[in-house]
Amino acid sequence: MSEQEGGNGSSKSSSLTNYEEALEALSSLIIRRTRADGSNFGDQFDVLFVYLKMLDLEEQISNMKIIHVAGTKGKGSTCTFTESILRNCGFRTGLFTSPHLIDIRERFRLNGIEISQEKFLAYFWWCYDRLKEKTDDNVPMPNYFRFLALLAFKIFAEEQVDVAIMEVGLGGKYDATNVVKEPIVCGITSLGYDHMEILGNTLGEIAGEKAGIFKDRIPAFTVPQPEEAMHVLEDKASKLNVPLQVVPPLDAKLLNGLTLGLEGEHQYLNAALAIALCSTWLKRTGNIGDAYLERTDTLPEQFIKGLTSASLQGRAQIVSDMHFKNDQSNELVFFLDGAHSPESMEVCARWFSLAIKDNSPDEMLFHRQLDNPKSSHDVVKMQHGERGAQRKSAPILLFNCLTVRDPQLLLPRLMETCADHDRSSKSVGKSHARQKTGTITDIVPEELKDDIEMSASNCEHSAVFSSLPVAIKWLRDRSQQNQSVRFQVLVTGSLHLVGDVLKLVKK
Repeated sequence: MSEQEGGNGSSKSSSLTNYEEALEALSSLIIRRTRADGSNFGDQFDVLFVYLKMLDLEEQISNMKIIHVAGTKGKGSTCTFTESILRNCGFRTGLFTSPHLIDIRERFRLNGIEISQEKFLAYFWWCYDRLKEKTDDNVPMPNYFRFLALLAFKIFAEEQVDVAIMEVGLGGKYDATNVVKEPIVCGITSLGYDHMEILGNTLGEIAGEKAGIFKDRIPAFTVPQPEEAMHVLEDKASKLNVPLQVVPPLDAKLLNGLTLGLEGEHQYLNAALAIALCSTWLKRTGNIGDAYLERTDTLPEQFIKGLTSASLQGRAQIVSDMHFKNDQSNELVFFLDGAHSPESMEVCARWFSLAIKDNSPDEMLFHRQLDNPKSSHDVVKMQHGERGAQRKSAPILLFNCLTVRDPQLLLPRLMETCADHDRSSKSVGKSHARQKTGTITDIVPEELKDDIEMSASNCEHSAVFSSLPVAIKWLRDRSQQNQSVRFQVLVTGSLHLVGDVLKLVKK
């Protein structure tokens, strides 16, 4: 972006007040999305190309070397692995994902780091002011997500990234990221039931929307899918002459004894998809030859480093409450995962069940003491006598889902899977609320209370709190009152909930 072009943005980019003004302007673009027959989704998809002309982005996007990823589960993880691999291969990367957890700038990453506030504001106001000037009643301002996608393309074009990894926000066919006409390679992660009010009621319909990112003769990869979904993907690929390949989970042996940067068994599937996307991107951009792709017995060092160093907030993340950072006698640990579909609830429950075993109070305190024992006698004493007196653990569920999702579909899958792992999750804190401006409001709608209490009825203990801060305060109070207990809190059901919990516990 030239100095002249960026003048308006640059003059505004220095103050916190201006950042808040930008967020207010962005919030004004939030509108309700409906099925693919409304003016905001589907029929008016072509208006996106009008916006591209307004922003002079058509040629810039056509010159980008883009990796495009859709799916129900694992999109963010797959894109994160992909970005990390290519960055470690020496390329300048741009990564666009959604949603954000704490700050909108998380959605735009340059070389693995969220864009600076100064750059964000410069590009934001350049795009916003130009669109505001050129749109009218016939072509209104783009909605919230469409604007963010356009902003991502502007940022990556001006920052001259070598590769742009674009995560689909919703669906695929009518998603704002699908203005890309010739990506280098496409990926479809695991498919399941989500956003059914928009994408359709069957896996076939959902798969059809996701396959909307396929482009004529552009290679695509997916992971093993349910038969109904796979049939649709294969049919769509065939009609567009798309060479579609299915990748199996990554063999952990290829990591040379290391572990993936993102936790959970399901990540080996996302990692395998990322490897296929990166390998194909490298080949099609002239950076490697065919022989490289044919090797199945080893991974390049850069790939291993990328996979093992990847990080993503809110997915299988473990965080201790910073409220007690100076008080070692209190232990309140949050296990955060933004699962929000029935299938991802099962994956989340399996991860949590294993994670609380690996992070049991006995093991954690025992190893912490062994790091600095007073004497060899103390080590023997702890090994044989003291571990039985260590803290008990208390698994707790803090759950929330947006009003478009049914807690009675999500909670049973979560609880049943936890039970299969011989663990009981006591649901003591449920903060249900409507989504507002990308965050959780502090008011529980009266019409939701019956559904919440009904979905909690299968738990031994349950309670509904009026707001998330109240629920967190309850947990902190219990932790202080029961210092012999280590509270292990699973936070799931919504990425928005996870983001709001992170804001509170990291203060």
